[in-house]
Amino acid sequence: MASIRERQKATGGVTYTVTWRDGGARTGKQESERFGDHESAERFRDLVQGYGETWPPGWVRGKGFVEEEEAPVEVDPANLFENYAPAYVSLLTAVQGDTKRKYRRMIDQVMIPWFKGLTVSDGEKSITGDAVKLWFNDISAGRPAPHDPPGRKRRKYSAKTARDHHGLLSAILQAAASGKAPLRSANPCLETKLPRADDGDSEEMTFLEHWEAGLLIRYLAPDAVDLVQILLGTGARWGEVTALQKRDIVRIGGRPALRISRTWKYNEEGSRTTGSPKSKKSRRTIVLTPLLVSILNRAARGKGEEDLLFTAPEGGAWYPASFRRLRWLPAIEAAAADGLTKRPRIHDLRHTHAAWLIARNVPLPAIAGRLGHESIQTTVDRYGHLLAILDDDLIAAVSYAMEAALAPEVPADVRAALKAAPATVMA
Repeated sequence: MASIRERQKATGGVTYTVTWRDGGARTGKQESERFGDHESAERFRDLVQGYGETWPPGWVRGKGFVEEEEAPVEVDPANLFENYAPAYVSLLTAVQGDTKRKYRRMIDQVMIPWFKGLTVSDGEKSITGDAVKLWFNDISAGRPAPHDPPGRKRRKYSAKTARDHHGLLSAILQAAASGKAPLRSANPCLETKLPRADDGDSEEMTFLEHWEAGLLIRYLAPDAVDLVQILLGTGARWGEVTALQKRDIVRIGGRPALRISRTWKYNEEGSRTTGSPKSKKSRRTIVLTPLLVSILNRAARGKGEEDLLFTAPEGGAWYPASFRRLRWLPAIEAAAADGLTKRPRIHDLRHTHAAWLIARNVPLPAIAGRLGHESIQTTVDRYGHLLAILDDDLIAAVSYAMEAALAPEVPADVRAALKAAPATVMA
């Protein structure tokens, strides 16, 4: 039977050793465990006796009760988010190379630092709805990720940008929840309540007044003036204008026009080539003013039919980043010193073009066609707030109509017509 032996240590103090024979048999193996206090020794002695003179289950000699380590959860490496997400992008079809490159950048920079080590499948270490919500709140607030290096600072994302990233994450996790052999039962992104795309301080469009555009053009380098005037005068996109060739100057119904049939595309490695425009409606023809015709004719002088109209100093089309750094920003700074208070982007020339058309009462369907919008709803969503410019015209039209409807006198010509008309017999 288990018992306690006390022993005085040479250095002072007492040790208490519980001894017993395994199984309580006289011939059983001698076992022992040492303690520094009598109470602990008594408790252990009672456990040994309670388990039939054997070691208590889970007790490790010299350590006490130690929980058995759970076997590590085995996760298929292919289902880890950092592996599954890039593979998902690689398998996308009917998606341009530069779009895939953008998706990979979003995954690397704004998702993996949060979801690294988590799996897209159900079970332990799975990406949950709460994990998605925490991630969305973090990127919206500009908080660092769990796997960011120390001191990493992040910028706040606008509601639209955060929604765009959530949309990609949702597509990835929806793929994991779909198909013949789904990896998970549901898409956790569906639990996130998203803000409206126009909530918060999203990047605003900048519209230039005529004098502001003129001031900016005044300070552009000579080799940038024609390009900027075509952007401003047609409302075409940067990629469309910089891909224009001499053969795109055409005549439609006897009127000079510009045919938009190509734009710059980027593959997954970042190399560019020309391809079809953004959408079906983007393939369009834009009628030209005499000023625009003269600019285009000047750009086409001495060039072959398939030569680019606008080129960088070293030849070839401008890259947007190079143009912005070498031509656009210097002109902005010079114009700012001369009274320009706005800081437009190059794409704001397109927005400015639309604003000028609205100010001249051009119908929205015509503007949508000129800009190459796939749907007039796009035009309404983007520029509908500018229709306030037309309030005076609307008020005048409504006032005229209401005054006519409420007039006490029937107009003389209408009275005469009524007298001449035969009486109507009511059934």
